[in-house]
Amino acid sequence: MQVAIEEARQGLVEGGIPIGSVLVRDGHVIGRGHNRRVQRGDPMAHAEIDCLQNAGRQRTYRDTILYSTLSPCYLCSGAAVQFGVPTVVIGEARTFPGAHDFLGSHGIQVIDLDLPECVDLMTTFIKDNPTLWNEDIGV
Repeated sequence: MQVAIEEARQGLVEGGIPIGSVLVRDGHVIGRGHNRRVQRGDPMAHAEIDCLQNAGRQRTYRDTILYSTLSPCYLCSGAAVQFGVPTVVIGEARTFPGAHDFLGSHGIQVIDLDLPECVDLMTTFIKDNPTLWNEDIGV
Protein backbone atom coordinates (compact mmCIF):
# COMPACT_ATOMS: atom_id res chain seq x y z
CA MET A 1 0.00 0.00 0.00
CA GLN A 2 2.92 2.33 0.63
CA VAL A 3 3.79 2.29 -3.09
CA ALA A 4 0.18 3.18 -3.95
CA ILE A 5 0.36 6.10 -1.50
CA GLU A 6 3.57 7.25 -3.21
CA GLU A 7 1.72 7.16 -6.53
CA ALA A 8 -1.16 9.19 -5.05
CA ARG A 9 1.25 11.82 -3.76
CA GLN A 10 2.94 11.96 -7.19
CA GLY A 11 -0.44 12.61 -8.80
CA LEU A 12 -1.04 15.48 -6.39
CA VAL A 13 2.39 16.99 -7.17
CA GLU A 14 1.47 16.82 -10.88
CA GLY A 15 -1.71 18.81 -10.22
CA GLY A 16 -3.99 15.81 -10.38
CA ILE A 17 -6.22 13.85 -8.05
CA PRO A 18 -4.28 11.99 -5.33
CA ILE A 19 -5.31 8.39 -5.93
CA GLY A 20 -2.69 5.70 -6.43
CA SER A 21 -2.82 2.03 -7.34
CA VAL A 22 -0.44 -0.94 -7.47
CA LEU A 23 -0.77 -4.45 -8.88
CA VAL A 24 1.20 -7.09 -6.98
CA ARG A 25 2.09 -10.72 -7.70
CA ASP A 26 4.00 -12.83 -5.20
CA GLY A 27 4.96 -9.74 -3.20
CA HIS A 28 6.41 -7.95 -6.24
CA VAL A 29 4.97 -4.82 -7.86
CA ILE A 30 4.19 -5.59 -11.50
CA GLY A 31 2.30 -2.38 -12.23
CA ARG A 32 1.79 1.00 -10.63
CA GLY A 33 -0.09 4.13 -11.53
CA HIS A 34 -2.07 7.12 -10.36
CA ASN A 35 -5.10 9.10 -11.40
CA ARG A 36 -4.06 11.12 -14.47
CA ARG A 37 -7.43 12.49 -15.58
CA VAL A 38 -6.29 16.09 -15.19
CA GLN A 39 -2.77 15.59 -16.51
CA ARG A 40 -3.91 13.77 -19.66
CA GLY A 41 -7.32 15.36 -20.12
CA ASP A 42 -8.59 11.77 -20.21
CA PRO A 43 -11.73 10.85 -18.26
CA MET A 44 -10.71 7.16 -18.29
CA ALA A 45 -7.27 7.70 -16.72
CA HIS A 46 -8.21 6.52 -13.24
CA ALA A 47 -5.46 5.21 -10.95
CA GLU A 48 -6.39 1.55 -11.26
CA ILE A 49 -6.69 1.77 -15.04
CA ASP A 50 -3.31 3.52 -15.25
CA CYS A 51 -1.82 0.81 -13.04
CA LEU A 52 -3.23 -2.03 -15.15
CA GLN A 53 -2.03 -0.38 -18.35
CA ASN A 54 1.45 0.02 -16.87
CA ALA A 55 1.46 -3.65 -15.84
CA GLY A 56 1.01 -4.55 -19.49
CA ARG A 57 -0.37 -7.80 -20.76
CA GLN A 58 -0.50 -10.58 -18.18
CA ARG A 59 -1.13 -14.24 -18.83
CA THR A 60 -3.42 -14.19 -15.80
CA TYR A 61 -4.47 -11.85 -13.01
CA ARG A 62 -5.87 -14.62 -10.80
CA ASP A 63 -2.73 -14.60 -8.65
CA THR A 64 -2.55 -10.81 -8.19
CA ILE A 65 -3.70 -8.27 -5.64
CA LEU A 66 -4.82 -4.79 -6.67
CA TYR A 67 -4.09 -2.05 -4.14
CA SER A 68 -5.76 1.35 -4.31
CA THR A 69 -5.56 4.28 -1.94
CA LEU A 70 -9.29 4.92 -2.44
CA SER A 71 -12.18 2.55 -2.89
CA PRO A 72 -12.46 1.84 -6.64
CA CYS A 73 -15.35 3.26 -8.65
CA TYR A 74 -17.48 1.09 -10.92
CA LEU A 75 -15.16 1.66 -13.90
CA CYS A 76 -12.11 0.40 -12.02
CA SER A 77 -14.06 -2.31 -10.22
CA GLY A 78 -15.28 -3.49 -13.61
CA ALA A 79 -11.68 -3.81 -14.77
CA ALA A 80 -10.86 -5.93 -11.71
CA VAL A 81 -13.87 -8.15 -12.46
CA GLN A 82 -13.03 -8.36 -16.18
CA PHE A 83 -9.48 -9.51 -15.52
CA GLY A 84 -10.33 -11.80 -12.60
CA VAL A 85 -8.32 -10.01 -9.90
CA PRO A 86 -9.26 -11.98 -6.76
CA THR A 87 -8.44 -9.38 -4.08
CA VAL A 88 -8.67 -5.60 -3.90
CA VAL A 89 -7.05 -3.86 -0.93
CA ILE A 90 -8.08 -0.26 -0.36
CA GLY A 91 -6.59 2.49 1.75
CA GLU A 92 -9.95 4.00 2.64
CA ALA A 93 -13.63 4.17 1.72
CA ARG A 94 -14.76 7.02 3.97
CA THR A 95 -14.46 9.80 1.40
CA PHE A 96 -15.80 7.65 -1.45
CA PRO A 97 -17.61 4.34 -0.87
CA GLY A 98 -16.79 2.90 -4.28
CA ALA A 99 -18.28 -0.33 -5.53
CA HIS A 100 -17.69 -2.82 -2.70
CA ASP A 101 -20.98 -4.64 -3.25
CA PHE A 102 -20.31 -4.95 -6.99
CA LEU A 103 -16.84 -6.40 -6.36
CA GLY A 104 -18.18 -8.77 -3.72
CA SER A 105 -21.02 -9.93 -5.95
CA HIS A 106 -18.36 -11.06 -8.43
CA GLY A 107 -16.39 -13.01 -5.84
CA ILE A 108 -13.68 -10.43 -5.26
CA GLN A 109 -12.46 -10.06 -1.70
CA VAL A 110 -12.30 -6.41 -0.60
CA ILE A 111 -10.04 -5.47 2.29
CA ASP A 112 -10.48 -1.93 3.63
CA LEU A 113 -7.42 -0.87 5.64
CA ASP A 114 -9.04 2.47 6.62
CA LEU A 115 -5.67 4.18 6.78
CA PRO A 116 -5.64 7.67 8.34
CA GLU A 117 -2.97 8.75 5.83
CA CYS A 118 -5.26 7.94 2.90
CA VAL A 119 -8.28 9.55 4.58
CA ASP A 120 -6.31 12.72 5.32
CA LEU A 121 -4.94 12.90 1.78
CA MET A 122 -8.40 12.72 0.20
CA THR A 123 -10.18 14.85 2.82
CA THR A 124 -7.69 17.68 2.29
CA PHE A 125 -7.88 17.35 -1.49
CA ILE A 126 -11.70 17.35 -1.53
CA LYS A 127 -11.82 20.40 0.76
CA ASP A 128 -9.32 22.30 -1.39
CA ASN A 129 -10.65 21.14 -4.80
CA PRO A 130 -14.40 20.43 -4.57
CA THR A 131 -15.14 21.20 -8.23
CA LEU A 132 -12.38 18.92 -9.52
CA TRP A 133 -13.39 16.17 -7.09
CA ASN A 134 -17.04 16.36 -8.17
CA GLU A 135 -15.93 16.14 -11.80
CA ASP A 136 -13.86 13.06 -11.02
CA ILE A 137 -16.71 11.19 -9.33
CA GLY A 138 -19.30 12.34 -11.86
CA VAL A 139 -21.36 14.67 -9.69
